[in-house]
Amino acid sequence: MVTNADVHSDSVGAVGGGPRKYFFYGHRKPSQNRPVVRGGLFSNRKILPSSAASAAAAAVIPAIDFREWDPDNLTKPAPPPTSVPAADRRLSPLARYIIDSLRRHRRWCPAVLSDLSKLRRVPPDLVAEVLRSRPLIDPSLSTRFFHWAGKQKGFRHSFASYNALAYALNDAARPAAADQLPELMLSQGKPPSEKQLEILVRMHADAGRGLRLFHVYRKMRGKFGIMPRIYLYNRILDSLIRTGHLDLALSVYDDLRADGVKEEAITFTILAKGLCRAGRMDDLFEVLGRMRTHLCRPDVFAYTAMIKVLASEGNMDGCLRVWEELEKDGVEADVMAYSTMVSGLSKAGMVDKGCNLFQEMKRKGFIIDRAVYGSLVDGFVAERRVGDACQLLNDMVDDGYRGDLCIYNSLIGGLCAVGRVDKALKLFQIVIQEGLVPNFETVTPLLSFYADASEMSKFFHFVDQLTELKLPVMDHISNFFTIFISKGDREKKALEVFEELKAKGFSGLGIYNILIECLCSIKDWKNALTLFEEMKHSKNFQPDSVTHSLIIPCFVEEGDIRDACAYYNLIKANSWTPSLEAYCSLVKGLCKIGEINAAITLVKDCLGNVTNGPMEFKYALTVLNTCKMKNPEKVIEVLDEMIDQGYPLEDIIYCAIIYGFCKYASSGEAQKVFTIMRDRKFLTGANFIVYEELLNEHLKKATAGLVISGLKFFGLESKLRFTSDLD
Repeated sequence: MVTNADVHSDSVGAVGGGPRKYFFYGHRKPSQNRPVVRGGLFSNRKILPSSAASAAAAAVIPAIDFREWDPDNLTKPAPPPTSVPAADRRLSPLARYIIDSLRRHRRWCPAVLSDLSKLRRVPPDLVAEVLRSRPLIDPSLSTRFFHWAGKQKGFRHSFASYNALAYALNDAARPAAADQLPELMLSQGKPPSEKQLEILVRMHADAGRGLRLFHVYRKMRGKFGIMPRIYLYNRILDSLIRTGHLDLALSVYDDLRADGVKEEAITFTILAKGLCRAGRMDDLFEVLGRMRTHLCRPDVFAYTAMIKVLASEGNMDGCLRVWEELEKDGVEADVMAYSTMVSGLSKAGMVDKGCNLFQEMKRKGFIIDRAVYGSLVDGFVAERRVGDACQLLNDMVDDGYRGDLCIYNSLIGGLCAVGRVDKALKLFQIVIQEGLVPNFETVTPLLSFYADASEMSKFFHFVDQLTELKLPVMDHISNFFTIFISKGDREKKALEVFEELKAKGFSGLGIYNILIECLCSIKDWKNALTLFEEMKHSKNFQPDSVTHSLIIPCFVEEGDIRDACAYYNLIKANSWTPSLEAYCSLVKGLCKIGEINAAITLVKDCLGNVTNGPMEFKYALTVLNTCKMKNPEKVIEVLDEMIDQGYPLEDIIYCAIIYGFCKYASSGEAQKVFTIMRDRKFLTGANFIVYEELLNEHLKKATAGLVISGLKFFGLESKLRFTSDLD
């Protein structure tokens, strides 16, 4: 029989006389990863180090309380050198720690791996949180971190981490890699769903990548069997139509119908807008008929959207047909639909039809926007019906509206065009009285009328009025010359007006540049150079980069290549960039005088500084690279490609052939190319002789350059000077 005393003695013995092998007492064999329970079942757990190696590791890696990780605090174990953005504060402490490590090292390196090894485990939610913080780290590190996390033992990525990686790849300008994520998910046991398709569609739609969006849609639908819902179909259709792929959008619509998905009103509206933009009216009415049959008749918003698209494309016949369909359906047009139709008809020269709709608006009591009045005024002025335009202005004022500056500008321009400058001046005074600030569209018609009529006294009187009104007179005069010259055959008249303005003290850098450009356009090089000399001796201003770029072609056409090169060097010395015309004319001039080395150097400089250089220059460098093969047939292939593309064989192309073969092969290959081009009638006999002489001259220069370089290398320059002195 066991008494209570025995039980008590056993318990005391267990505590004082050695551990018993019972689970109640919690004595287990200690190990590195297995805690030991001391003192009973409900006691605290403690971890005992099982080896000296674990103790050494604990000494090397300091303990970090990740719950309190703050990279701004320098008292922490591994603070970053810079402060963390405020967006980082919304992240968890572990995510801030990982992002801080990636930001500090800026690349995937052992130091990053060492920081990550301090974490016992990175769960999928933490991976997704780090990848979602794309602005805080370099997007190129996202892929490395994603694959590192996937290598953890027993780790499986979640849908959130895959989606976050897709956004990171898109931000890193790697859309092709983002498109491969569905295959990666399937290989790792996570079949993609509609959500992944939606993410890829959204990314490609925002970036305007219509073809890539269609490829992703086809792959997800055909390979993975994903059937989008109607809202995603609408997004795909809208993106394809916006990027100009209407036929692909129609094929997607066929898939939508094949899948048995029920269309929405927005689906038909998207298709209708795309068909309107393409001008396919028959297909449009077919879609509208299907909409009436399967869903409902189009409402006023759908019709207004179609009219807007057709009006923006200038298809007013289509607008009228859609308007007829609107009336057949019994849809009551709103003020937006009327305004769009009136504006479109007025711009298309159908102002009478626009007036009829305008009268309907007034009968129905719509609140008419002032822009509708303005469009009708512009339409009347375009047809030189200025009287009707002025009457419409009076009607607008009687209806309680005030004219805006655009309406007054249109009327002033129309009155000046029909010779009623007196009424135009009255309108100008009304503009001043109503507190509107005249712009160049207000002033230029009056100045142009006085200049055409040679009424310079009235011209200067009007300029004095502008000065009294404290308007920017020089800017208005510069705009006047720009508009005045653009109307054609007024270059001489513009010079006469400028001479009188210059006598009154109205001259400036902008006016000189406008006139020089105008004279260059009519190839009046001498007068352009005369104006340039006046600018050089002016005390108020000096030529700028635009002036020098304009004057270089003048020197080239006059045969003064040295001065053209001098002004090019002046542009480069001031860290300016010459214009494309200056580059082309100077290269052409250098080729004509046989300065092939300088021409090739200028071609390279142009392509290095200009955003979109001429194709002739690009082909010239292609010819140079092809000459390295020492094969004339390859060069002929490049020339054939140029001819097929419609680019002329300029002098720089033949000079590139001379330069390339003399540098990388021999002059014989260049002569073979010239002979082939002459036999194929692309090079005349006279030009063949010219280029042959250029080849010989360039070969002599190249040989002389090699001789002088050899003399300098052996230190024989003094003998060369002595011999030349004797000669």
